[in-house]
Amino acid sequence: MPIIGKTPILAVVCLTVYLSCLSASAQSGLRAAVAKVDITPKTHEVLWGFEERLAPATTTLDPLYARILVLEAGGKRLAIVTLDLGRSFGEASLDRLQEQVQKSSAISCLLVSASHTHGAPIVKDEYDAGPPEWERSALDAIAAAISTAAGRLQDARIGVGTGSVLIGHNRLRVNDDGTVGWFERNPTMIPTSPVDPTVTVVRIDNGAGEPLAVLINYACHPVVLGQDNLQYTADFPAITNRVVEKALGGNVESFYVQGAPGDINPYYANMPVAQDAVKLRDWTGVRLGEEAARVAKSIQTENPSTPAIDFRQETMHFKLRWDPEQFHAALVKTLGPKTLELMGGTTRTPIEARVTTVLIDKQIAIVTIPGEPFVDFQESWRTRCPVPTALFFGYTNGYHGYFPTIHAASRGGYGAASASTWVEVGAGERVLDWAVSQTYDMLGKFSNLPDDLKESPYK
Repeated sequence: MPIIGKTPILAVVCLTVYLSCLSASAQSGLRAAVAKVDITPKTHEVLWGFEERLAPATTTLDPLYARILVLEAGGKRLAIVTLDLGRSFGEASLDRLQEQVQKSSAISCLLVSASHTHGAPIVKDEYDAGPPEWERSALDAIAAAISTAAGRLQDARIGVGTGSVLIGHNRLRVNDDGTVGWFERNPTMIPTSPVDPTVTVVRIDNGAGEPLAVLINYACHPVVLGQDNLQYTADFPAITNRVVEKALGGNVESFYVQGAPGDINPYYANMPVAQDAVKLRDWTGVRLGEEAARVAKSIQTENPSTPAIDFRQETMHFKLRWDPEQFHAALVKTLGPKTLELMGGTTRTPIEARVTTVLIDKQIAIVTIPGEPFVDFQESWRTRCPVPTALFFGYTNGYHGYFPTIHAASRGGYGAASASTWVEVGAGERVLDWAVSQTYDMLGKFSNLPDDLKESPYK
């Protein structure tokens, strides 16, 4: 028998196979890791979100973070990145990030989701001279943090729970004559509809049962601090995350994942700084954080019996809702070319919207939309989704303005038929139909042959 040194080749092969099997066995379950990086610009960038402001930040009220959760199961790795930004990065930046982390960290699927705070710098799809320094630095830091997390994956347990709390209202009020009015603030907390009070919480523990990550999926615009605020801030999600981390203790990382708040404002919205805006921001964040912490503490995490991560990604093509030439001319006339350039507005058509559906352990399904979906979509997804837990991620992997429902678009109003609404009517419904179909498909509910053409034991 040929030998290598004094070791027979057969013995080497057997040892290699054995070690490979051991490695595969060790990695067959769910594994997870977290990381967090500060992405607050060191420069005074123009703030995003209020057309009347468009002024640079002067100081920092609270840091802007990117939080990273990496999950591994069945040979696939999912990275969820939550950003304290008004929107996710442009698609060119996301493509570079995806390529980088696929090579460095074997990330199969990347979800980059913004909280939609209006206390963060403007992000554009494209820049004439490339992304600004703060954005390049943030992307580099995120890539490094994903690599760090992927390098320290550990055995994990997972569990889900839901709670209910209201911190906001529907900001589109339908008048008696059928017209739609703007309902910005609601300090007396008058009931409105539709609004989704559901707080969906995913808790991930390490193998010893110690909390590692808490994902909070909820729908509400983070706009307690208003247009006179000139400080970098994550708004109420910063407080929510802080409350949850303190309540669970240890080294847990809390992730606020924005849902479908296209028509949902906090009760205290766009509050002047002089009218206790920071105090009201804190009240809003604490109210949500306490409910999320209560739910998280009640969750009993488990080792998944059949750990798996499946996903489907698609680029959906939508028409611009408005006549392109007339729309652009009206924008320039109303806003002025300088303001339009600062806002990074787009009139490109067709619109190429990247959407993703993720299925974790056949029990948790995620749908993403690259824009601002109305809350009806979140509730519809939860009703139609064929698995127990349905998460809805807005502002993820791109940004294409508002996604109103067909009904809301027919009534009009801000976000339903305004300059910030670009996609054609029915775009959100198409995304949701696609996500439901793909989830059923990943569950193996569709066959390759018609039922009446399959072999039957009764024939």
